[in-house]
Amino acid sequence: MWYLKLILIIVFTFVLYQDFKSRMVYWFLYPVIGILVFIIQTNVLPLSVALTNFAINLLFIGILLGTSLLYAKFKRLDFKNTIGIGDVLFFVFIAASFSVVSFWILFVFSLIFSLILHLVITNKKEQSTVPLAGYMSLFFGVVYAVSFCCSDTFLYVC
Repeated sequence: MWYLKLILIIVFTFVLYQDFKSRMVYWFLYPVIGILVFIIQTNVLPLSVALTNFAINLLFIGILLGTSLLYAKFKRLDFKNTIGIGDVLFFVFIAASFSVVSFWILFVFSLIFSLILHLVITNKKEQSTVPLAGYMSLFFGVVYAVSFCCSDTFLYVC
């Protein structure tokens, strides 16, 4: 299974590079991420549990995106300028990665990590977009890289 994690880390690296350089990522990388993380999860858990985790994680992502949409409407912002389609695709496909509690914790911390990293990296000038999928790819890539060094079964505990 180490080879799938290595391929996944390489795909995360591509997403980070493309999103950071041009704010555009090849769309097919997102399903590749989803397929790889789901296969890695099903190696540890039964298929029915992995599918249940994925469904609950998708519900969580849906609630977050719905709340973001309501906030954007309330503030009279254009939702298309608030979050990119690539970020939404990344959210959807990364939802297949871990058990529910682990995913929620890692997802929230990846958002915090992305915010801090963006504030540190950007100059004081105002940026119009944030490479959110790229920053989150870096975070999840590190999580999978650390799983090479230690047992990762705690990430999949129900």
